[in-house]
Amino acid sequence: MSSQIDKKTAERVLAFLQGSSRPLIVILGPTASGKTAFSLDLAHSIKAAIPGRGFGAEIVNADSRQLYKFMDIGTAKISKDEMQGIPHHLINVLDPKEPVTAAWYKTQAAKVIDDIHKRGNVPMLVGGSMLYISAVIDDLQFVDVADPGQRAMLEAAYDKDEGMALYERLQKEDPETAGRFDRRNKPYVIRAAEILESGHKPSAAKRKGTAPYDLLIFGMDIPRDALARCIEERTKTLLQNGWIDEVRQLLKDGYTELDPGFGSVGYREIAAAISNGKLKTCGEQSRTIENSKLKEQLVETISAKTRQYAKRQMTWWRRDERIQWIKL
Repeated sequence: MSSQIDKKTAERVLAFLQGSSRPLIVILGPTASGKTAFSLDLAHSIKAAIPGRGFGAEIVNADSRQLYKFMDIGTAKISKDEMQGIPHHLINVLDPKEPVTAAWYKTQAAKVIDDIHKRGNVPMLVGGSMLYISAVIDDLQFVDVADPGQRAMLEAAYDKDEGMALYERLQKEDPETAGRFDRRNKPYVIRAAEILESGHKPSAAKRKGTAPYDLLIFGMDIPRDALARCIEERTKTLLQNGWIDEVRQLLKDGYTELDPGFGSVGYREIAAAISNGKLKTCGEQSRTIENSKLKEQLVETISAKTRQYAKRQMTWWRRDERIQWIKL
């Protein structure tokens, strides 16, 4: 296997693949922890170790943010060149106005994984969206509470105060679920409210089953201080690479802060700064200085929220004894 994969991990993967008829390798971890680099290296290693199996491995995206089109910079979405010839799936499949649920994701991921198996290749589920990954590896069965009339009422209630009342109820009745996403994540708040209206707690409404795959799960284990530095540096890099212009273009194209795609950390903060007229386009020195100060504030705000999200990710996964942690 590749020199980038240590001997112990290489042996573990080979033994797993040799003894599995329906393998699924999962690579998870907090944002900015190195999942992408590790997954690419492992995919190349599998291809080299198991010749004659086509691509060897194919990657299935499990990052909810990368499902959306037109949102490339702020989500640190992998580019075609960065894929290094490894097939990637479930990237750029939704419009930012389209809501997405874990139930939908589970269905789509299952189709992709089955197709990869039919090609004789190894599917690798890679990402940081906790519920989406759990939907696949725990075969979660979701409560169906779809009622167009009720949903319309809940959407109207959300729009009345930007979800304050609905989210406060969720915090009171199911704080576990409320801690998993922000009040401004409209689709998640409304979905949780629907489940509460059905008489269930969202945290208890998902029934676990047994996944129809043989699982090998790796988790990226990076020290908290190092992760915090990675998050801040990545935030700075994304802003330098044109994240603000990307959000400005989305707003020009008719998307708004209330669209589901804007639930990703940073997009709403940048959109609010643009809408308030605080972020100017390029121009004289005074504007450059003003933008520089605001960008520093954005780095601080976005990094802090990203660290909070990373903490929730690790809280979710730490108790899962199936995960084999890779120290970075």
